[in-house]
Amino acid sequence: MPEGNYRYCDVSLPVPLDQHFTYELPETLRHRVRRGCRVLAPFGARKLTGFVVRVHDETPLVETRQVLRLLGEEPALDEELLGLGEWIANYYCAPLGEVYRAMTPLASEVRTGKVYSLTDTGRDAVRQLLIDASSEDPVVAMLRLLEQRPLSASYLARQAPDAEKTLRSLVRRGFLEAEDVVAQRDPLRAPSAKLLVEFERRIEGEKLRKGERELLSYLELHPGVHNLAEVEQQVRNAGTAARSLARRGWLHPRPVTSVGFGEPPRPVHTLNARQQRAFEQIIECVSGRRFQVFLLEGVTGSGKTEVYLSAIEATLAQGRGTLMLVPEIALTPAVSGQFFQRFGDRVAILHSAFSGTERAEQWRSIRAGKARVVVGTRSGVFAPVQHLGLIVVDEEHDSSYKQGETPRYHGRDVAIVRAQAAGASVVLGSATPSLESRYNAQRGKYTLLELPERIAGRPMPEVEILDIRQEFLETRRQATFSRSLLDGIGVKLEAGEQVMVLLNRRGFSSFAACRSCGERIQCVNCAVTLTYHHRDRRMLCHYCNHAERPPRRCPKCDSEHMYFLGIGSEKVEEELHQAFPRARIARMDRDTVTGKRRYETILHGFRAHEYDILVGTQMIAKGHDIPNVTLVGVVSADVGLGVPEFRAAERTFQLLTQVAGRAGRGDVPGQVIIQTINPDHYAIRFAAAQDYEQFYQKELQFRRMMRYPPFSALANVMVRSRNQQQAIDMSAQIGGFFGPVEQEVKVLGPAEAPIPRLKSEYRYQLLLKAASRRKLNELLRSLHAWAGEKRWPATALVIDVDPLSLL
Repeated sequence: MPEGNYRYCDVSLPVPLDQHFTYELPETLRHRVRRGCRVLAPFGARKLTGFVVRVHDETPLVETRQVLRLLGEEPALDEELLGLGEWIANYYCAPLGEVYRAMTPLASEVRTGKVYSLTDTGRDAVRQLLIDASSEDPVVAMLRLLEQRPLSASYLARQAPDAEKTLRSLVRRGFLEAEDVVAQRDPLRAPSAKLLVEFERRIEGEKLRKGERELLSYLELHPGVHNLAEVEQQVRNAGTAARSLARRGWLHPRPVTSVGFGEPPRPVHTLNARQQRAFEQIIECVSGRRFQVFLLEGVTGSGKTEVYLSAIEATLAQGRGTLMLVPEIALTPAVSGQFFQRFGDRVAILHSAFSGTERAEQWRSIRAGKARVVVGTRSGVFAPVQHLGLIVVDEEHDSSYKQGETPRYHGRDVAIVRAQAAGASVVLGSATPSLESRYNAQRGKYTLLELPERIAGRPMPEVEILDIRQEFLETRRQATFSRSLLDGIGVKLEAGEQVMVLLNRRGFSSFAACRSCGERIQCVNCAVTLTYHHRDRRMLCHYCNHAERPPRRCPKCDSEHMYFLGIGSEKVEEELHQAFPRARIARMDRDTVTGKRRYETILHGFRAHEYDILVGTQMIAKGHDIPNVTLVGVVSADVGLGVPEFRAAERTFQLLTQVAGRAGRGDVPGQVIIQTINPDHYAIRFAAAQDYEQFYQKELQFRRMMRYPPFSALANVMVRSRNQQQAIDMSAQIGGFFGPVEQEVKVLGPAEAPIPRLKSEYRYQLLLKAASRRKLNELLRSLHAWAGEKRWPATALVIDVDPLSLL
């Protein structure tokens, strides 16, 4: 809609409702608010940040409230991203306001809180309370603080112990009222060590203080970007002067952004013949501004990254922007290091390890066109890249591209839709493509590009499958490591080489049980057993994070004969320390990768050979190029095969193939030892043979027979409630709703979910299969509307389109 002086605007708010809300615009904002702008608007007793989807002069039929504030003069979302958000909301059956909130990392720029003040009832009662009650009474102490003026919750929390509990009590009794307050956060209030400053411009005619003049003189003599904390060591009171000058436009401040260690500098490789052919096909489409999806299927170590870099470089030369998605945070420092070496300050990084302020700064740099190469994880697909020409999705098969909460979008699929709207090309890269992508290439929907050999003629690793059932028969003892694996590790350590050991399960022991009655220690909130973590001396739920002390006696029969079963990555690390006491061992899983840069520290140390052995979960399996790793050991290849999901075999094959690919990426050939109790399973056999084509044909046959994707569109519909009977009743009602559906859609269920209770909610689900995505979408949207008419709680119904997990 063209700019104008409109009186009303429709705002999409981050609430679980499929509707817009109409607000009146104050006179001062009517010529400034446009479609895509962020505004602060009242919603009930709250104040929420929403996105303007329409401005108009149509008088609403109901009384409207006024917009409180415009957050930024420029629209946060342009027409392309607004349209992408509408597609996501429609396809994934998600509220548009929640989609738009997920698309922008700007929430940190708004500071929210509560302010408490005395009510009339409170003022009437306060005098009597102050007379009768003890001065040590927390209620009296709180009222004394609030007697003079309203105070913020954060201030009260600093002044009184258990302030939150006392405040809730006083609000319930009617003595206090709470008001939500929202303000834009001042980035200049960040600590000096977190701020960079750069001289922007000199404004004639303005008077400056002595400290401001000294700071400007220093910056003019030393051009460039400076850390404010370092400048403070050279110029007295530089922090105060810099903040004052920045607010008046003399300086340009921005937060410090850490991109991690990256990787050691790499020479730019000359593309081999197959890489060159793949590169030429990609750039031909980019140059012609044609939308096309390429599936770059290359074995591990085949040089896919160099093809990405060359294609991005050629795209930049044509004046277009690029976007590179990686599946996990742990991959971002490695990838971003290569990108900074190649493209310098044209690179921006977007991932959740950054603070909100850092992400917002990177996002604004992208929108301004300063950064034309963006590296990010799943949410990076929404980066406001200008003149988008190419999107690369590395490890496109990875399940972390799927969002686990509303909006439940798939980053790879959203990237394809976005590229189609922008006339850009997409490269999906993987050594083990998802069956859906490979099937699309087989049908001609995608263009298949193959890199069947490792670069520089390096051989694929030699893989040995070791049946641990036979190992037990020969040794008559239950051991974590086979003799072959221990011998192999010893040989590699003697040779000064490095080893990776994979077990895709966290913790020390999988669960604790009673030898007398068989009782297992379960989570109080979820229908799962608690995992024992030895370092922290606690039993932990990996779903809700409930923790408790390890039991000394059985809670059911009071027996003292408790024991721990199963192994996790923590126990693997301990046993390796016992077997190789002189080896330097690091572990990388969610328990060790806790701080903002901890994963970078571990990987950097392993790459620098500060560690001999790296133990970990799937975090160590993908993307890492460490030439000195010559042996990979898989403690148990069976961990994922027992999961009750149709993708279990595919995930096992992908994980084993990927981790095997970490071995032998340097001059010394690699070796892989896979321990399993299912040596004949096709996923394990084909992973050992590094034969994707054979696995693809075998798995495709199973999917075709069972009508699973890619031969059907799938949706998982779940109802959940803290009340089990209510959850059962709702699932029965949904079963009735689906009763008369057309034969094109097959409904399985309702049935109890594989994990029937999670985070104190009982869960029942239905699985929908359809030959037509359009029919499935229409049915799901009608279900969503039906649940709204029934006035179900907003969080009771969960619709997951194209689910990757059915747990």
